[in-house]
Amino acid sequence: MTTAFFTRDGDAFVPGPLAQGPWGQTISGNYVGGLLGHVLERDAGAADFQPARLTVDLFRPAALAPVRAETAVVRAGRRLKLVDALMMQGDTVVARATALFLRRGAQPADEIWTSPVTMPPLPPTPDPIPRGLSTLVWTYGKQNREPGPGEGLSNWQHSGPKHMWVRDFRPLVDGQDLTPFVRAAMAGDMVSSLTHFGPSGLQWINADYTLTLARLPKGPYLGLAALTHHSDAGVATGTATIVDEYGPIGSGVANALANPGFSPPRM
Repeated sequence: MTTAFFTRDGDAFVPGPLAQGPWGQTISGNYVGGLLGHVLERDAGAADFQPARLTVDLFRPAALAPVRAETAVVRAGRRLKLVDALMMQGDTVVARATALFLRRGAQPADEIWTSPVTMPPLPPTPDPIPRGLSTLVWTYGKQNREPGPGEGLSNWQHSGPKHMWVRDFRPLVDGQDLTPFVRAAMAGDMVSSLTHFGPSGLQWINADYTLTLARLPKGPYLGLAALTHHSDAGVATGTATIVDEYGPIGSGVANALANPGFSPPRM
């Protein structure tokens, strides 16, 4: 499917209807983060570097209207690059992001302990893809069965472990192929809904998210496994492990505020 979430109009990116998020007439946070990741990767000039961290601040709702993005290289060293980006609507900044790029090199031989993560088996991609779906999402949790894409997030309405697989098949920007980093940047926003979902649904809206990557994802599937949720007095933080079909590749953290009214579109 070739319909993109954004089309270019000069130096602006125009969101289409598919870019709408679950919190009203606004651009979904995963597409805000994905677009910031797109311009950061585009302007970093860091082909030999690993995008190791992306932090996205979602401090103002982005209306379903054209946005512009500006980037600036803060630090360009031999082994490290730090690049900032601002997303604007008119003269108003609606989001910002920082990306850290680290130069790839020799891998030490030591085996170092890490928390084990077990994911559900990789789901099959339906053929044909169901009409009306913009992204394929499989959610695992309450129901002990193989879910199908487009079912929504009801499988997370419990107090137990939660997992998900996601596969994006539409371009983020018209005429631009999805890169592995942009795929990961979009999936990073899903850490919030995954880790903050409870028996009554999602009652939290994230103010930011941070994605860390030891390597870029391989293949079209990305998975998330919820690790922690801590909250008090209407403030929450959650963490998740990020995987691809070959194993864990990084982590995600999302901070959120109590906010009922979540109404997700079909994914």
